[in-house]
Amino acid sequence: MSSTLLDTLFPTGWAHYLAGGLLVGAGTALLFVCTGRIGGMSSVFSSSWSWLVRRPYFQATRYVETRGWRLVYAAGLIVGALVWWLGFTDGAALGTRVPAWQLLLGGFFVGYGARLSNGCTSGHGICGLGSLQLPSLGAVLTFMATAFLTANAVAFLSARFA
Repeated sequence: MSSTLLDTLFPTGWAHYLAGGLLVGAGTALLFVCTGRIGGMSSVFSSSWSWLVRRPYFQATRYVETRGWRLVYAAGLIVGALVWWLGFTDGAALGTRVPAWQLLLGGFFVGYGARLSNGCTSGHGICGLGSLQLPSLGAVLTFMATAFLTANAVAFLSARFA
């Protein structure tokens, strides 16, 4: 790839994306090798809600019996992000130019998609593909196609109506 294309695709550099991907992959692999547990984040989210929400979905045995280690797993992600921010940035607040309503709408659709596909991108994309699960391949291909279409539609509409 040419330097200009890399600069366009990754205006803040690419090395931190590679490091993050390697760390996430190593962490989920370590979790699986050491415990046999799969570290998808949608189940971490649901099991964490099982502490507060008494609806039958959140009180399912698979969430209630695993919520302890999943909460520790989620805390590790938060602490890891904090360590990265404090150790590898200038400490300035990170931000985005994406409007809050778009972040909320996108979060809703991501949550809905994770629930619909019985897993999220980390569960299917990292853990499922890593263990050669065919349904995860279908989920990842659907995630990626949807992301490509959505990103291009938003870019087109933004340019057209800006």
